[in-house]
Amino acid sequence: MTSDTSRFTERRRAFRRLHESGCFVIPNPWDAGSARYLQHLGFKALATTSAGCAWTNGAPDGGAGLEATLANVRAIVEATDLPVNADFEAGFAGTPEGVAAHVATCVSAGVAGLSIEDSTGQREQPLYELPEAVARLTAARTAIDASQTGTLLVGRAECYLTGHPDPLGESIRRLTAYANAGADVLFAPGVATRDDIAAIVSSVAPKPVNVVMSRFTGLTVADLAGLGVRRISVGGALARVAWTAFTKAAQTIAHDGVFTGFEGTLSGPEINGLFTR
Repeated sequence: MTSDTSRFTERRRAFRRLHESGCFVIPNPWDAGSARYLQHLGFKALATTSAGCAWTNGAPDGGAGLEATLANVRAIVEATDLPVNADFEAGFAGTPEGVAAHVATCVSAGVAGLSIEDSTGQREQPLYELPEAVARLTAARTAIDASQTGTLLVGRAECYLTGHPDPLGESIRRLTAYANAGADVLFAPGVATRDDIAAIVSSVAPKPVNVVMSRFTGLTVADLAGLGVRRISVGGALARVAWTAFTKAAQTIAHDGVFTGFEGTLSGPEINGLFTR
């Protein structure tokens, strides 16, 4: 494969090592600049965010589409020297065969990992039935194995985010099935309590679990590490921080005719300095 150069091979090896023990934070940049700054801060790996990508493209979360998502993935992979995990939503396909084809394309972009979720995006049936969800994840696993890249596969159960009546029980049922289908990492976005997190970690052990901290809950990195969480992402939270500051500053101009929203910001030279190599 043209993308499987030595640099991507080493990134993938480093990413796999990060998942072997301990706990690490994998923040989510939304573009090349935010990715470079996160590397500057010393993070060991990065993950893309479907929300951040969609907002950058003027769409709601889930509305970016395949091509914009792949462009965002490529930009972030090329911007840094770090392993990158792609938020690949549900694979952008209605069939397992389509998921496999798109996963192969994403892997060729140089990612060290990618996630496949079981959300349909349909209000009437928000989750794929478990056999179909497993078939889609298995197709992703087959595509990754065929690439011989060692890219990690993350299986996501969206029960907490889709209003399932038993989010913990159903998440465990699904994540266990995804682990058996070949997922390297398990992820139930939206889980927030210590008891639920601990239950998910124990249910799929020894496979690593990702927890997303997209809002302040009082839990710290040390707390999550103590619960056995292997990696911590932040989803679209950093992008929301940026959009919050931007919208507030723009609103003061539009509504009040003042420029107070610019107070306390970094200067142009300071920001330029962030990207001087």
